[in-house]
Amino acid sequence: MARDMSVYREVAVQSLRDPRSGLLVLRPMSGQGFPPTMKVSCGRQLVLDYPEGTCFLVQAKMTDRLGGEPYLYVWHGDPVTVLTKTQAEAFLQQYRRLRL
Repeated sequence: MARDMSVYREVAVQSLRDPRSGLLVLRPMSGQGFPPTMKVSCGRQLVLDYPEGTCFLVQAKMTDRLGGEPYLYVWHGDPVTVLTKTQAEAFLQQYRRLRL
């Protein structure tokens, strides 16, 4: 069955250290309509291969598992773009302009 790409959208995420577990996790960057505390489900290689603070541009969809807490899902086979801080800020500025 083919994936419905209309439910996926570009989201800027950043790797951060989870204060509870101490592991690197991805969280959406603020200003995109998702809380920066929302969990992001992705392939582990994304957080294992890059240092803390790395920003990525991913294709993600908001979902929940059996009515649980909503989270962003990133399919492991989709391309991921590593962003510099400047590129991430430019993406967020463009997103804010498009919302007006």
